[in-house]
Amino acid sequence: MSACTVESLRKAVRELMPQLQADLEHLVAIPSCAFTGFPREPVHEAAEITRRLFADAGMTSDLLPIDGGEPAVVARVGDGAARVLLYAHYDVQPAGDLSLWTTPPFEPTLRDGRLYGRGAADDKSGIVMHLGAIRALQRVLGHVPVQATVLIEGEEECGGPLPDYVLEHPEVAQAEVIVIADVGNRAIGEPTFVTALRGVVDATVEVRTLPRQAHSGMYGGPAPDALLALIRILDTLRDANGDTAIVPGYPWPGAQADEAEFRAELGMRPDQPLLGTGPLTDRLVTRPAVNVIGLDAPPVEGAINAVIPHARAKVSLRLPPTTDPKGAMDALCEHLRAAAPWGVDVTVTPGEFGRGCAISTDGPAYESARWAMEAAFGKPSMEAGEGGSIPLLASLAEVVPQAEIMLFGAEDPGAHIHAPNESVDLEELERMVLAEALLLARLGGLLQD
Repeated sequence: MSACTVESLRKAVRELMPQLQADLEHLVAIPSCAFTGFPREPVHEAAEITRRLFADAGMTSDLLPIDGGEPAVVARVGDGAARVLLYAHYDVQPAGDLSLWTTPPFEPTLRDGRLYGRGAADDKSGIVMHLGAIRALQRVLGHVPVQATVLIEGEEECGGPLPDYVLEHPEVAQAEVIVIADVGNRAIGEPTFVTALRGVVDATVEVRTLPRQAHSGMYGGPAPDALLALIRILDTLRDANGDTAIVPGYPWPGAQADEAEFRAELGMRPDQPLLGTGPLTDRLVTRPAVNVIGLDAPPVEGAINAVIPHARAKVSLRLPPTTDPKGAMDALCEHLRAAAPWGVDVTVTPGEFGRGCAISTDGPAYESARWAMEAAFGKPSMEAGEGGSIPLLASLAEVVPQAEIMLFGAEDPGAHIHAPNESVDLEELERMVLAEALLLARLGGLLQD
């Protein structure tokens, strides 16, 4: 054991990185997709490996059964006065089209300092970030100077029941500080606190016009085409400029996004127009944005000359951080029903919803966190909004209203989360491990300016 300083923790984290990389590779190799239709065995394997990693780091680590869902991992350690909850999730998005991956999604591969594989960033990097911070403190101090609880979810991507479980069992989340490691920095080397998240609702709209397909030559024209009717409905979701107006938005007060950087992140042409009007950050964070995320209709290959009798689509509406998702769901469903043309029969089925958030950053723990980020990165941190949603966040805010909630992590725009060739920058992960270790040490009263 050595004195707890910024440099002693920096050295400990650097020495731990080879093992942390190996642990991350082990996790990435497990196809822990918890969506319906995917096998349960890899999900349970990821839960057990995660439990074991924290147990090996000296924590009391258990699998927490969740009725109707996959188990969470709950690990505890520490002897200080401050209580800190550290959150991440072990489930991942489906790999999607394998032909779009440069290397197989569940064969972790190192290229140019980035570890590639599904879940490498979202959110197995969050697991390793918490693990690394605990290990670093154990290595330098021999103990953890706060009461740390690690909570690792198993169904964040598909909307599992953990948020409801936390509402029913608030004791699992009691803390003064909550760190959610399911986000990232605006750019590599730019320490960022995410202080606003969009909410989300989705619904399925289904059109039925005929009992069967009908010959388009004999019946086409007066016979109502379900796919064309659906297209007319979907076309009303955005106006001529590409703006969504189903629910109101508001201006974003923080750092602004750059349109050129945004295009570059997506691989767009520099002159390609973007949808919508007004500041880009408003469009990304504090205004609604609707997308069609699924469509059931006859495929082009093998298509026949027939009037289509049935078509359906799944519509996702991202919400400004403070918008009530239940009211937004009602507004989306009513919009879809009202847009039905020609008197066709339309069925709209509400889906999942998640509440957004706007986070206050004026508490004493945030002061410590800003110091820790600057010490780890060598520059001051910034605040940014993000378009994603974290379903558990609303439950945590309800059961622990006094807690300071912080969102930071090792993802970056090049991580390509939810897309082919997902990856995490290992140097960025190292800096984030150090930042969290410094924060925990400072909350434990061991590091001062």
